[in-house]
Amino acid sequence: MFVYLNALFVGLLLLSNILGVKLFSIGGVVLPAAVIVYVVTYLITDVIGEVYGKDAARRTVQAGFLTQVIALGFIFVAIQLPAASDFALQAEFETVLGGSFRVIAASLISYIASQNLDVSIFHRLKARHGESKLWLRNNLSTMTSQLIDTVLFITVAFWGIVPFSVLAGMVVTQYLVKLGIALIDTPIVYLLVKTAGRKR
Repeated sequence: MFVYLNALFVGLLLLSNILGVKLFSIGGVVLPAAVIVYVVTYLITDVIGEVYGKDAARRTVQAGFLTQVIALGFIFVAIQLPAASDFALQAEFETVLGGSFRVIAASLISYIASQNLDVSIFHRLKARHGESKLWLRNNLSTMTSQLIDTVLFITVAFWGIVPFSVLAGMVVTQYLVKLGIALIDTPIVYLLVKTAGRKR
């Protein structure tokens, strides 16, 4: 189960870097498309930490960071490769994936700060409460770390690209969305912890 959780974590992390280039709007609320994916990675590290321990969660975070750096290198190489004469989408390819360089840089900065904070808070609470109150450490660690993540990511990724009022609105709305998802995912955390615990 540990291998599958790590694979899911890294896969969602890379996907969020690509989706983060797109901004979408619902009811006047502007958000990066990555919001629907990235928040799930915190759920996964909480499950890994609960079942396999703090060191395993730290290694997962480190593996995710390294994978993002490697992905950035491969994206750069792919963009620089000479386009075939019948490949008419080079400009679009560069626009989408090239735009992800700044998103990935923002993701790396916010990721390393917030994911490590998430693991620290989660295990500090676990040391205090033992095996009980998983719901508390899951939600409190995610809510705190997501605040740091949201402020850092939105600021680095979109500063100077969108007006400040839109930037501030994105921070507030994205954080509220993440809070909602964090509350909703608690039963999923319990289910995954139970499943992973049986398959250790």
